[in-house]
Amino acid sequence: MKEIVLPDYSNSILNLINTILKHYNVETKYNALPKLEKILENDYKNIVLIILDGMGEHILKENSPKGFFKNNQIDKITSVCPSTTTAAMTTYYSGKPPIETAWIAMSQYFKEYGRAIEMMRKIDSYTGEKLNTSKLDVFDLIKYETVYEQIEKAQPKVKAYEINPEFCEARSKRSINADNIDLVCDSIKSICNNTDKNFILAYSEKPDTLLHKYGCTAQEVKEFIQQTENKIEKMCNELKGTDTVVIVSADHGHQDIKNTYNILDLKEIQDYIIMPASLESRAVTFWVKPDKKEQFEQYFKNNLQDEFILYSKQEFLDKNLLGYGNKHPKVDDFIGDYIAIAISDSIIKLGTNISKDKADKKATHCGFTPNEMEVPLILIDCK
Repeated sequence: MKEIVLPDYSNSILNLINTILKHYNVETKYNALPKLEKILENDYKNIVLIILDGMGEHILKENSPKGFFKNNQIDKITSVCPSTTTAAMTTYYSGKPPIETAWIAMSQYFKEYGRAIEMMRKIDSYTGEKLNTSKLDVFDLIKYETVYEQIEKAQPKVKAYEINPEFCEARSKRSINADNIDLVCDSIKSICNNTDKNFILAYSEKPDTLLHKYGCTAQEVKEFIQQTENKIEKMCNELKGTDTVVIVSADHGHQDIKNTYNILDLKEIQDYIIMPASLESRAVTFWVKPDKKEQFEQYFKNNLQDEFILYSKQEFLDKNLLGYGNKHPKVDDFIGDYIAIAISDSIIKLGTNISKDKADKKATHCGFTPNEMEVPLILIDCK
């Protein structure tokens, strides 16, 4: 039996961000992380949360087992389901699990547009065409109150900042663009040295982009992680005396990929489904013809059960894999009759006959392997 890790919504990135929200007296129904909650009782002037996309527990252990991050790690927590940026970063941005936000995966089918949409970039998932949102924006359909708004509403004297790459859409009224770690560190230092109480959430799209391109053990990944922890260590030393705590974590990890199925080549599945499969290559949802469900299930059992867990929609929702809470009404639109979650090193490459070609990824995420699901919780006290 392959080792799998399911999301633990009592010890996850959801609980990490909610520990911070609770510290600022934001009303929330989600548990705090006890270790972090105890540390935040010090009532720091500045709380800094840095998210390094893709830097899972096993990525860190492989590429810098004795470095600054590992030496300051206080815990290991899980990502959410699916273990992907869209779902995980929205959890950080909202303080809510995917079941409540309906931000589930990179590509979600919107009946309002008649298209599968790449959530973060608002483009057609297959053609790459930019979505015309002049009449109706994606955010209008699945909006949420950001943690920045929640914090400033509960604590008007606290200023909430986000630091993101330039391509990211602004979610805070105090938004700073920083396209590399040097700029991230400079921005954090500048904010922490002002006279206000501050919360800062900084996001880097690396090492995720490097992991996709080169794989989990590539030299490029190792160099980035080691250089980044050196730069953050230097920043933390320079922040001594500013009454700051720096928390470093990730949204998910990565799994190296050895086997790729192109969905267009899976002729039986093409015969069974009524519209293109959706979500992501390691968390695939299918809308199946009513009279073909038995054959569809049998096909998975005969051919893919060692590589994917197949859930019916009801099984998936009943297991609370998207988290607990009030189900967003759009969740029922985005999850088809079945969803298959990867548990090995395989993907099902999604596409149609009009899709633009996309480069194969050496590593990716969304599955239930420990490599994807477990992320480190790192803390540096700069008080």
